[in-house]
Amino acid sequence: MTANNEEKCMPVSGHLQELRRRLAVSAAVIAGGAVAAYGYMGDLLHILAAPVGELYFFSPTEVFFTYLELAVIVSVIGTLPFLIYQVWAFFAPALTPPVRRIAKRLLPFSVLLFYSGLAFAYVLVLPTAVRFLLSFSGSSVQSMLSLSAYISFVISFVLPFGLAFELPLVILLLAAMGIVTEQGLCKKRRYMIVGAFIFGGVVSPTTDMFTQTMIAVPMILLYEISIFSVRILFGK
Repeated sequence: MTANNEEKCMPVSGHLQELRRRLAVSAAVIAGGAVAAYGYMGDLLHILAAPVGELYFFSPTEVFFTYLELAVIVSVIGTLPFLIYQVWAFFAPALTPPVRRIAKRLLPFSVLLFYSGLAFAYVLVLPTAVRFLLSFSGSSVQSMLSLSAYISFVISFVLPFGLAFELPLVILLLAAMGIVTEQGLCKKRRYMIVGAFIFGGVVSPTTDMFTQTMIAVPMILLYEISIFSVRILFGK
């Protein structure tokens, strides 16, 4: 009996034990990373607050818990390759050999695209969005941003870009499995445009069309890149 067959014949209790083990290891790695990152939160906060300047806190525990939240997020992002490997190792035995080979090749690019999405959002989109939103202040309305509110805004604004940048890999994997084709993707382009704006509206931390558009437009461009990639790799 091959190792693959043994994996397929593993009882449910065996899968649950493996899942618990991988979850425990992942949680320990995230906790260790958060502890290591916590000491650098002051420097990181200085970088994140650059678009707005000074931040304020309004309760004695606000700084501590905001730093803790940010340290966990930084740990998850920093240990992402390890976490993705844990997910991959758990689900890989259930995949067919061709899909497993393709997915294994795409894994490194998933990490790269996620980081690219975060960098794109932080460097290009976030400063523009913050300037736009703060432009509504005036002589009678002045901004006094809370530390926790601003950090929550940054996290909820930047992370969706990391997820959105995974779109080309998802489409390539579906194309490799024969689920989607170039022709089908072209026909569904209008639905993708509508879906991108719906996605932007759902994940956007604000309700303004500007922020939603800043999320939707990169997704539409990534969809077009995906169509081109499918044409090159799987076109006849």
